[in-house]
Amino acid sequence: MHIYNFRKFRLPFSSLIGLFIVSLLPLSAQNADQFRLAAQEALEAFDAPGFAVGIIQDGEVVLSEGFGTRTIGQEETVDGNTLFAIASNTKAFIATAIARLHEEGKLDLDEPVQTYLPYFQLYDEYVSQHTTVRDLLCHRVGLGTFSGDAIWYKSEKSAEEIIRQIRHLPQAYEWRGGYGYTNLMFITAGEVIRSVTGKSWAEYVRDNFLDPLMMERTQTSVSPLSEMDNVATPHISHRNNLPIPMAPWEASGAAGGLISSTNDMLKWLGAQLDFSTDLKVAGRRESEAQGIFPAAARRTSMRPHNPIGGDNFYSAGLGWFLYQHGGEFIVTHGGGYEGMYSNVIMIPGRNLGIVVLSNSMTGVASTLARYIRDSYLGLDTEGWLETATAREANNRAVWQEKVGAPGENRILGTSPSLKMDEVVGVYHDPLYGEVQITIAEDGRLQLYFQDAPALTARLNHWHYDTYWIDWQEDHAWFNEGTLRFVVDNNRQVTGIRFHVPNDDIFFEEIEMERVGGE
Repeated sequence: MHIYNFRKFRLPFSSLIGLFIVSLLPLSAQNADQFRLAAQEALEAFDAPGFAVGIIQDGEVVLSEGFGTRTIGQEETVDGNTLFAIASNTKAFIATAIARLHEEGKLDLDEPVQTYLPYFQLYDEYVSQHTTVRDLLCHRVGLGTFSGDAIWYKSEKSAEEIIRQIRHLPQAYEWRGGYGYTNLMFITAGEVIRSVTGKSWAEYVRDNFLDPLMMERTQTSVSPLSEMDNVATPHISHRNNLPIPMAPWEASGAAGGLISSTNDMLKWLGAQLDFSTDLKVAGRRESEAQGIFPAAARRTSMRPHNPIGGDNFYSAGLGWFLYQHGGEFIVTHGGGYEGMYSNVIMIPGRNLGIVVLSNSMTGVASTLARYIRDSYLGLDTEGWLETATAREANNRAVWQEKVGAPGENRILGTSPSLKMDEVVGVYHDPLYGEVQITIAEDGRLQLYFQDAPALTARLNHWHYDTYWIDWQEDHAWFNEGTLRFVVDNNRQVTGIRFHVPNDDIFFEEIEMERVGGE
């Protein structure tokens, strides 16, 4: 459990009024110092190991600096070159790639996905045949938010194998008649890029964005990181900032696999905001810059496609979220990786881009990004830190209540009705695949995921025929959970059901049926 610093913090704004309201010029060194002070206060208040903050306006870098440490307890300074997983901020790269290919006539956003991936199927045949590439990128295909993430989480399946499992997911709302944030559709979009170009999404993004924009440290995989320096370590914030290795998201990389720095991300945001920035960061002639990032692709991706609702205008674009704030059109996206969160905000009308990359699972990235946004817009920011940390504490309390629920419902003094050798065997779910229950060398039952060995766990008796899942590795989004053996009227084991409380990886969607004995 974290101990938070809720000290009152208020920035002096008298020196900013003329800058923000009258001229809106790039920040002076003095005002950049005020953002540095705000970042330092947020670092302490959120109990975050570290983060980096980047700001670009009118093609000029205002700030790109680090705060805190790359690894808790170590003197490893964060700076503008420190690499963090940007997670779902990868989606803008995928959507931009698709929009560019559309403008080049190499694919059609409104063509059915099955034109490019004949094996693509959803919950309904008509929906499968008529879902378009555009639908993939704006979260309107009828799947619930995060539904099916258990398919790819720490899985060794290929992207195609993951996509072939999607058809088993249930419909959550009317096709094109609602909103459900789905990583699986961006994994699918990554394979559309492969089908059209003959390159993986990673190769295409590197050849067409990373290299031309000189984003030299940005990686499309965790594989090179072991040979690189200045790489941040992920931390599980709700477990006292426990440091963990950076997890490989190979097959699911199109949904969130990029690793970058604020220095590199500012080049990307500059290109999104203004072609003249391409000329500055990449030394390209204007004609070449247009080839890197056509204006029509930007207009397509930043146009509202799927209204989400609320009191304020809010909509999904393609790889972005769009809303109105302070009289301005805002383009944004967040990213959640195991042990790292990121946030990007752009205000095209002010030619302003903001990025915060953190190595914690806290709200520090989004809080700082919004604070910088509101400061540039001349809006009231009084109490911004107190409000944010109070919200963080409340969210943490809700989380603790959620994950602590299994313990409250445990019935002590019970024994399993099934012998160990009666539950050993192979279990299968069409959505997920196979798991095996075996007896480990230590005499305990072992849970083994055929396509995700990193999820291997020991099983400790909990109550009746329910077992506590003792994960053998640390997982960022869950560390509690139970497994129940299902029996028929003759006390024969027929299946497995999971309860792993968390907000992202829904094991409850997996309903394993027994297909073989020991």
